[in-house]
This record gives sequence, structure tokens and C-alpha cells, in this order.
Amino acid sequence: MLTGLRAPQFVDNPWEWAVYPRPVNYAQLLFPDFSLIACGWLLCRYTPLDRRVWDQVESLVYYFLFPVLLFHSIVRSPLDFGATSHLLTAGVGVGLSGIALAYMLPFLPGIGAHIDRSDHAASAQIAFRFNSFICLALAERTAGPAGLLMIAVLIGACVPLFNIAAVWPMARHAQTGLARQLIRNPLIIATLSGLVANVLGFGVPNWLEPTLTRIGAASLALGLMAAGAGMQFATLARGKVLAVSVLSIRHLALPLIAWGLAGALQLDGAQAAVLMTFSAVPTASSAYVLAARMGYNGPYVAGLVTLSTLLGVASLPFALALSR
Repeated sequence: MLTGLRAPQFVDNPWEWAVYPRPVNYAQLLFPDFSLIACGWLLCRYTPLDRRVWDQVESLVYYFLFPVLLFHSIVRSPLDFGATSHLLTAGVGVGLSGIALAYMLPFLPGIGAHIDRSDHAASAQIAFRFNSFICLALAERTAGPAGLLMIAVLIGACVPLFNIAAVWPMARHAQTGLARQLIRNPLIIATLSGLVANVLGFGVPNWLEPTLTRIGAASLALGLMAAGAGMQFATLARGKVLAVSVLSIRHLALPLIAWGLAGALQLDGAQAAVLMTFSAVPTASSAYVLAARMGYNGPYVAGLVTLSTLLGVASLPFALALSR
């Protein structure tokens, strides 16, 4: 069984910290996501629930379920940007590095010639977006209750940035106008609204919490199943160079960049553990829905989401081992 790290134990020097093994079965942690993808694939191909059904599911997830989930995720915890300024700087630095590396791929010698520009526009987001719910689950295991507040700050600051960065290459390639796509994109509207509400101190009433929690659970389940329903493995074989490139950025380059930033900014033990977790989790499950709803190669992106979920079993222990 692969093992991770538990909450850091501080020593006399405040910049030194020790970590001790705490059993974390990453395969078990990621199995729900992978199994839902597999369920969607099986249902679409071997039952009457064919593409006609899943097209409607994608619309429901994209226009209602995912926006509610994102808004609720951001407003549920107060964001203390001052207390976590170094962590926030490192997290945004990791994200911007992933965005830059993903955008550069078509222009790299020896790689760019083998990359389809349309597929790149849709799948660049795989390299830098992250599964926020896996982040939340692991933050508590690696840094205790304080880890949840730290990851909430990263989610609040990075989700709007990453969603804009995900939409930009698709809007640019389709020549539909970035401003128009941003104004109309429900995921970006929800994340920006959630961030503004959090900063202004607005919260969700207690009586509404259970409803929003259930909507969030439904969005994750249906989003992953829709990704499975749209997945076609043959599309990955036609874009192997692009697939290897974006997944290498997500699961290898970003953990190494995070490790360097954690040392450069002298993050304490808890912050370093949260940052390394943030850098190595699988990509966002909403990547497929976003690409499909914007008219791009959804099956290809769905395959990348599936592979990223599997690769998380290796990249998470690798990233946390670096922080030792």
C-alpha cells in the first residue's frame, strides 16, 4: 500500500519540520472517481442510456450543478489571505507555471508539429486544473484541520484564475471572443461570484447547506459519469504526444516546481504539505464537460481525465515524499 504523510510535527527551529508515515491508500482514495468514470462508459455503451441521455446530463452539470458546487465550495470557509500569503504566492506560482508550460506546447521544437491545435486548446486545462475535492480530503490528512483552511484559500484564489485560463485557448482557437466567452461561462461566473461573496463576508444559511451539499455530490457523480460516457480510447492513440505532454506537466513538472517554491519561500511544514498535495492531485473532472459544451473534442479530454485520475496514485506519494 502506498503511504503518504500525516500532520507535520514542529521542532525547535520553526523552519524545520519532521513528518511521519500515516497510512493513506491513494488507490482507495481515487477509486470512487475512477469507478464513476467506468460506470458512465459502461452505461453509455451497453444500456439504452446512450449519447442522447448523456448530452442532456452534460448540460445539466455544466449550467447548474457545477456552478452551484463551485460557488458553495468557495463561500463555505472564510479566506484569510494575509495569514497564508506565502502559501498563496507559491500556489499561484505553481498554477501560472502549469498554464505557461501548457500554452507553450504547440511552439516547442519537436513537439509542436505533432500536436493538433484544436485538441490542444481543449486539453491544455488538464495540465493545470485540479480536483478540489481530492485536495480537501488530502489536506486534512496531511496538515490536520489547519490544512482545510489553507486549501480553501488556494481554491478560492486559483479556481477563478484556472477557469479563465482553461476557457482562453478554446475561445481564441474558435475566434468567438474571450470576453464574450468569459461573460457567458457559468463556471467562471460562479467562481467569481463565490470569491466576491467570501471576501465581503457573505455566507450560506445553515438551512440551505444540506441542499447545496447534495447538489455538489450530484455534480461530481454525474460529471465523472458523463466523462466516462464520452470517453473514446481511440482518440488518445491519435494524440499521444499531446497526452503525454499535458499529463507530464500535471503529474511530474508541477510537483517539482512546487517543491522548489516551498523551499524558496520557506513554507512551514503544514503549508509545504498542502502545497505539494495541491500540485499533484488529478485534474478537474469538469474539464471534460467544459470542453464538450464549448464544442471541442470531449472524448479526448475525457480520456485524459481518466488517465490523470490513475496517475494520481503515483504522483501524490511522489510529491509528498519530496516535501520530506
